[in-house]
Amino acid sequence: MNILNTDDPLIDMAFITTCTGMTDKWFYKLIGDGLFPKPIKLGRSSRWRRSEVESWMRERIVDSRGGAD
Repeated sequence: MNILNTDDPLIDMAFITTCTGMTDKWFYKLIGDGLFPKPIKLGRSSRWRRSEVESWMRERIVDSRGGAD
């Protein structure tokens, strides 16, 4: 397994909040509730695999439409 997969970059909270329009506070609440992927910690920084965040967003879209794609 290639840990440094350049096709699946690490993204930060600023990227996530820009894409979703939701606040970092909201995402950290979701993480605490087990409803959003846990971050990869790099020192004091938090990063997420883009694929995990995209998967989470796709699931929310499907759920919001009653399970229809």
